[in-house]
Amino acid sequence: MNGLGNDFIIVAHFETLPENAPELSRNMCDRHFGVGADGLVFILPSDKADIRMRIINADGSEAEQCGNAVRCVAKYAFDHKLVQDEALTVETMAGIQRVWLTVENGKAVQVKVDMGEPILRGEVIPVALSQERIVNHPIEAGGEAFSFTGVSMGNPHAVIFVDDAPRFDVEKWGPLLETHRLFPNKANIEFVSVTSPQEVEMRVWERGCGQTFACGTGACATVVAGSLTGRTERRALVHLKGGDLEIEWNETDNRVYMTGPAEEVFVGRWHKA
Repeated sequence: MNGLGNDFIIVAHFETLPENAPELSRNMCDRHFGVGADGLVFILPSDKADIRMRIINADGSEAEQCGNAVRCVAKYAFDHKLVQDEALTVETMAGIQRVWLTVENGKAVQVKVDMGEPILRGEVIPVALSQERIVNHPIEAGGEAFSFTGVSMGNPHAVIFVDDAPRFDVEKWGPLLETHRLFPNKANIEFVSVTSPQEVEMRVWERGCGQTFACGTGACATVVAGSLTGRTERRALVHLKGGDLEIEWNETDNRVYMTGPAEEVFVGRWHKA
């Protein structure tokens, strides 16, 4: 499945996470010798929500949260009748998320997700800084100076505003910033250029994956950072490499809502032990 080109192998036939999940993900996500994906996602039973989601990145590490994956999981669960309602809850490592589906002809075609409240305190994101908010903070990598705004959406993000995100050298700067000493658990790095207060372009280097076509939590972090720095309004359309996401940082409940598509591409069988 994919959410705007951020692609995942979805497995829904386990009761618990298999012990070899990291190795399995590295093998299955290999784009030459495996299926090829940004991550391996397990849909599991939950005693707290309708379903549970565990995400293993392509490098074998586990992600706390992933906005594109949760849309794929919600669509899969509804389309394959693991759940019956168009409103459901998904348990993740970052907490329980509420999801609403737009359904046409018995299939989910659009997914809105309550991504929760953004975490802005440095030590909790985590960033190796003690400020209550990390806004436009200087950071140096590879001999170049940048400034970033730190946001956690259940996973750590560093949002960097640049002049031209679509042409920015993500492959060069992404890995240097992901592993910067300021980020004790590494970080997802968003490179963002502002088109208008209601519209931005974003490119992303995802922790454990590399450059991907889209990142849902990154789009959420981008609008939060845009609002904190006065560059955007609290609601904006985020243009990613794989398509668009509608993001709203609601002023009333302080929660971030993400709306976008998900798509099932093909079904297969894994033969390797």
